[in-house]
Amino acid sequence: MASEQDLTIKELKIEECTPDMLKYFNRYQDVKRCWRKENGNRVLKDIAFVEQWEDKEKKENIDSLKQCIERGGSVFGVFAGGCMIGFASVDSELTGSKKEYAHMGMLHVSYEHRNKGIGKKMFAAVCERAVEFGAKKLYISSHSSEESQAFYKAVGCVEAVEIDPAAVEKEPCDCQLEFVL
Repeated sequence: MASEQDLTIKELKIEECTPDMLKYFNRYQDVKRCWRKENGNRVLKDIAFVEQWEDKEKKENIDSLKQCIERGGSVFGVFAGGCMIGFASVDSELTGSKKEYAHMGMLHVSYEHRNKGIGKKMFAAVCERAVEFGAKKLYISSHSSEESQAFYKAVGCVEAVEIDPAAVEKEPCDCQLEFVL
């Protein structure tokens, strides 16, 4: 297992988004409880399932990362021993009624490398880039699992003031969050 000193975080170019870039990436998550909105309140419910990406999901995510770069956004990768163990993306196009939100499209850390500060480092890189894009807030349509929500709360995210209907339509069970930059 790579030590923190061996980790490299870098912005990826489109040609680095190769079909095998997620070959060793382990999206495994054993979800036990998820947050849901009921009568306007967030409620933690017993909703259990295993989240795991197969080759099809890995390819779809690589395609999404490429599209982000093609639109002028940024993709960051974290590497250990030459293998990608984390990645995050942020779009350059600002949204919302005041055009102040930059969307963070993804933030994932491979199962074996979670709870080591890697997600926080990627989140910081995304925030820095969002500021460079002119954003005042980061918009996150996040997995509703208890663990994912604990991460976003720990980095200072709150429920989004303005909700992106397209994000809700794409992932109705996600939690819509924002982070003031």
